Amino acid sequence: MNKIDRSLFRAAFFVRFLVRLFPSVSVMLKLGVFGGLAAVLRGYFAFEWHTVGAAVAVAYLATGGWRFAKVIVRTLPRDLRGLIALVRLRLTLMKRQRNRELVHNVFEARAKRHPNKIAFRFEDQSWTFNDVNNFANAIANYFFEKGLQKGDTVAIFMESRPEFACYWLGLSKIGVIGALINFNLRAESLEHCINVAGPKAVIYGAELTDAIRDIRPKIGRDVAFYSTGGYQDAGFAAVNLDPELKKTSTLPAPVILGRKFTDKLFYIYTSGTTGLPKAAIITQIRFMYMGYGIRYGFHCRFDDVIYNTLPLYHSAGGIVGMAQVILNGSTMAIRKKFSASRFWDDCIKYEATIVQYIGEICRYVLAQPAKPVDTQHKVRMAIGNGFRPQIWEEFQSRYNIKEVAEFYGATEGNSNIVNIDGKVGAVGFISLLVPSALPIVLLKVDEGTGDLIRGPDGLCIKCKPGETGHLIGKIKAGDPIAGFDGYVNRQATSKKIAYDVSRKGDQAFLSGDILQMDEDGYLFFKDRSGDTFRWRGENVSTSEVEGIIQKHIQLNDAVVYGVEVPGLEGRAGMVAIVDSNGTLNLAALNESLKKSLPAYARPIFIRIMQELDTTGTFKLKKVELRKESFNPKLVKGDKLFFMNGKEFVPLTESVFSDIVAGKIRI
Repeated sequence: MNKIDRSLFRAAFFVRFLVRLFPSVSVMLKLGVFGGLAAVLRGYFAFEWHTVGAAVAVAYLATGGWRFAKVIVRTLPRDLRGLIALVRLRLTLMKRQRNRELVHNVFEARAKRHPNKIAFRFEDQSWTFNDVNNFANAIANYFFEKGLQKGDTVAIFMESRPEFACYWLGLSKIGVIGALINFNLRAESLEHCINVAGPKAVIYGAELTDAIRDIRPKIGRDVAFYSTGGYQDAGFAAVNLDPELKKTSTLPAPVILGRKFTDKLFYIYTSGTTGLPKAAIITQIRFMYMGYGIRYGFHCRFDDVIYNTLPLYHSAGGIVGMAQVILNGSTMAIRKKFSASRFWDDCIKYEATIVQYIGEICRYVLAQPAKPVDTQHKVRMAIGNGFRPQIWEEFQSRYNIKEVAEFYGATEGNSNIVNIDGKVGAVGFISLLVPSALPIVLLKVDEGTGDLIRGPDGLCIKCKPGETGHLIGKIKAGDPIAGFDGYVNRQATSKKIAYDVSRKGDQAFLSGDILQMDEDGYLFFKDRSGDTFRWRGENVSTSEVEGIIQKHIQLNDAVVYGVEVPGLEGRAGMVAIVDSNGTLNLAALNESLKKSLPAYARPIFIRIMQELDTTGTFKLKKVELRKESFNPKLVKGDKLFFMNGKEFVPLTESVFSDIVAGKIRI
């Protein structure tokens, strides 16, 4: 054996010994150790770099590194594309911040550059960028003259149409924050959402006059009300905005000094895991981050026409899609209410190139009879979240959609990811080559309680590939990607933060969702943690529904939870009610639910019980209830009822079988 061969053998032996001695050293740390060792060996043994490189490579592969190398080769194109998108995102945000450009400034530049380009198409209307900017200017000037100032809030409550976006955009020009209210809300929920924002004014669509009339006495007397989209006598003082805005100047709005990237743009309400809807803070930088992230991640273009049937009070329709218009100059075709039968007809009518979806939309569309128009559209990409893996490829094939752009993210959170290469079923990925590129981690949780599991050192435990865990986003103050702005309610904000996660003193955003990662770093959605469940594309807070039911039926206990229905996306609402005296009036309960809750939040199944099990701290146990679900064979001694569309009827074994078989539609 010559000197070089002996040196090569010694290097390989020493590296192998080092790795065996420290088996917990991460792959990237191993590579760093090998690099440093290589330099030492070269200087000590005086042989060429290529020899050292060969020794290090052989030793690394021999100690199991070949598995990691294989994954890196397989995922490198994906990771490079993701890294390029991330770099472009950060550079754009830095540029906007350096130039002191807020959301409305970017839009104004678009409108000035392409004034006659179509921004919105709605029914038979077309709004150019100049039209939108002029209308937004009128809104800004009108409310500035009314005395609204930077930091004030105005609640916006109307069905989806171009004016909805114009109102929050116009208000933002003078630093006023829009509170985007879910138009499905009624009674207590609507009252709460308006009051929690502390608005100086409420702008509501005339079509929602009845809902506003019901809660007006519970809103502060100093709050001004404005109607738009026609006028109906509400029975209280309300200004008809339509004629007022027509005579208001459309010249550029006054420049408000002291504006910052971290200023609040608007509030979007999210159910969260407990309680009534919470107002999530969307700042200027967050709107840009989400908008540009989708643009660069999925290559959205200036000439794209986005068909959006999602409500504009949602982050999906109101930020992800809307930002492509406001920031990137794309066109959006808005439909007031989703129609599965007219979906592709509309896409053809508006010449859409992108459609937005949530999982339920895809299922409804796919359930329609085949028609020639199914492939006569120009749609190249579907963007959204919640696509069921079982119908993913069928949807793409039947409608000739080249790309499904699935993403995952919480409205208020920093744990946002994108499925950049169309991996079927995945909601995004974590780069194994550069895992710290995004501030997200999967942590082990207790399946019974949903609590994070911690090690002897008090820190959380990361999941390995194949394990399910709670997705969290590490919080880094001041970082547009890793920051967490939280909610209007500080107490609600604190409940979404975990401490001492990877090291003592750090913080992380709790997404409330359980995901699983495979060996390539792809992430797959599994379930929602806590009490919130998703139905009809909406998050349902069980504690909110429980509170309303308990108030109306005046019983001791009622527990709400989500149950899986074969063939359907999400979980249907089910409530277990204690009725030991047999006095529950289901018809009266049904009427109360219709008045107090939107359709998606009303329970589909009811279980009547004599008593409910509780923990030692009197918390209601839901795990067993979820397991037994609405199956009469598993539910012993309790009565089950099912909402057949009009009323609650007994749920027998034959009815159960028909639901499972899809013969009875929910």
